Amino acid sequence: MKKPVSTDQAPGAIGPYSQAVAAGDFVYTSGQLGLNPQTGEFGADVQEQTRLSLSNVKAILEAAGTSMDKVVKTTVFLKDMNDFVPVNEVYSTFFEQPYPARSAVEVARLPKDALVEIEVIALK
Repeated sequence: MKKPVSTDQAPGAIGPYSQAVAAGDFVYTSGQLGLNPQTGEFGADVQEQTRLSLSNVKAILEAAGTSMDKVVKTTVFLKDMNDFVPVNEVYSTFFEQPYPARSAVEVARLPKDALVEIEVIALK
């Protein structure tokens, strides 16, 4: 059985999808852009967008009754792989060992021309 997860502490979906779905023992978030949920504005640079993206992920996980320390897998989508190091600097402040498994890929374009988008899978 799957259950949608929603919170106003993260930007709302901009299409026909849920912020996250809880299914079985897991929560699957949709990709989160680096948007401020109150203003709808992007962070000024890739580090700020990464911080906002992960803060949005955190808010969604909390709405689902779980937390960042339960994340088992992340996927990081980057507009420019040259941003890998500054993204890692921020990313590392949100996770502790044992770190989640992760994929990081450069993509041609992200929604709203974002610099980064992050999705996660977490245990409930």
